[in-house]
Amino acid sequence: MSTTDVELVDYDEAVAQFDPVLGLEVHVELSTVTKMFSAAPTEFGAAPNTQVDPTSLGLPGALPVLNAKALESAVRIGLALNCTIASYCRFARKNYFYPDMPKNFQTSQYDEPIAYDGWLDVDVPASEDGSKPAFTYRVQIERAHMEEDTGKSLHVGGSTGRIHGAEYSLVDYNRAGIPLIEIVTKPLEGTGDRAPDVARAYVATLRDLLRALDVSDVKMEQGSLRCDVNLSLRPTPQSPLGTRSETKNVNSLRSVERAVRYEVSRHAAVLRSGAKVVQETRHWHEDTGLTTSGREKSDAEDYRYFPEPDLVPITPDPAWVEELRATLPEPPAQRRKRLQAEWGFSDLEMRDTANAGAVDLVEATVAAGASPAGARKWWTGELSRRANAEGVELTALRVGPADVAELQALVEAGTLTDRLAREALDGMLAGEGSAAEVVEGRGLAVVSDESALVAAVDAAIAANPGVVEKIRGGKAQAAGALIGAVMKEMRGKADAARVRELVVERVGS
Repeated sequence: MSTTDVELVDYDEAVAQFDPVLGLEVHVELSTVTKMFSAAPTEFGAAPNTQVDPTSLGLPGALPVLNAKALESAVRIGLALNCTIASYCRFARKNYFYPDMPKNFQTSQYDEPIAYDGWLDVDVPASEDGSKPAFTYRVQIERAHMEEDTGKSLHVGGSTGRIHGAEYSLVDYNRAGIPLIEIVTKPLEGTGDRAPDVARAYVATLRDLLRALDVSDVKMEQGSLRCDVNLSLRPTPQSPLGTRSETKNVNSLRSVERAVRYEVSRHAAVLRSGAKVVQETRHWHEDTGLTTSGREKSDAEDYRYFPEPDLVPITPDPAWVEELRATLPEPPAQRRKRLQAEWGFSDLEMRDTANAGAVDLVEATVAAGASPAGARKWWTGELSRRANAEGVELTALRVGPADVAELQALVEAGTLTDRLAREALDGMLAGEGSAAEVVEGRGLAVVSDESALVAAVDAAIAANPGVVEKIRGGKAQAAGALIGAVMKEMRGKADAARVRELVVERVGS
């Protein structure tokens, strides 16, 4: 019976009957200038087959040379994951044929990784409805090893984007040889019905750590961080591990969670039907939230690993490793907790700041003189909205922390209202200068001439006798009409609180 012939089991029913076990393999493209074994460039998005050289094309006679920066990044990643750094390790040839692997083998590490036996503590948040509490799960790391990426095949024609049904295929070797670190977990047991949450939280925590290490841009949408989701089910936590499937190249946090949930339901359906789960790779479909079969999964023996004869063994100097350990940044989760306490943010405020990718920006804005609340207001509010509208990162906007601190200072000094500050921000984003320059150039400063405000209030009172009578008759809410008229007359360049004070004073007199 094909696994596609069974109807999915409800997720809650599946985890009530079976115990899920996860294994996550995360591939990280390193942000080096050149490739893992050659001087070919690594620019993302370049024209096809322009970032290549004889080594990455697998031409006869081309020999590899290990990228020193990639090795340094691998060691720093291993240390940050609390791994043991190997005193001796080697590269191996992983032999298999793909059109986008011109050498017909991948240079990787197999039984001698650069880093092994580590762990990463992951904070799993409470469920949105509050029915499932937050907790910390320790992910055991089996290894982190170095390898090179493959090229990329493009199948043209057909409806799926895959080779079946395509009219023809093209191969782009720009990605061939890009330095990769593959981080492999040990089986993640005891997650129960929170397995999808643990998977998502782990990848998110790992992404934050790698970003803090500055070893990768970790842009999942561009493929510089990809996750393979291994999953199996067993009858009880005491039972042997079940047959696993491997869902390849999942490239968003949401999709990691959805892929785990789907595969739990699919495995349960197969097992309930009396069929056997096939050990295979599967493709994740973002549009449908489904997985489909790729190929039956090979065992390590099928790849015919053997030591790479063109690369010497790696023997990191222990003193050098300790020097690299000293370069490790404060762990992101620990740093967020410290900053949250310093800034006085609630859990929700800190979560929103982190989700917006604004922690560094808020920290820098506070250092530039803004209050934490003021900095958070701009970066998670108006600036985040504009970045989303333009489809760019916050850091790509034409304003920085010092600009935001200056703008907020003008608001707190009473020079600008929030509405006027947003107008000033328009000018800053358009390249019209600093906050002060835009305020002066556009004439945005709040009117501070008390006589002008009094004159505008008196004019509004004279023009709206009916409203005045309502106010004097006890309907204080009617004052809003007079305040609105004054603010319109002043083109919004007045302090609304002061206008309200004057309205109450002048109507009463």
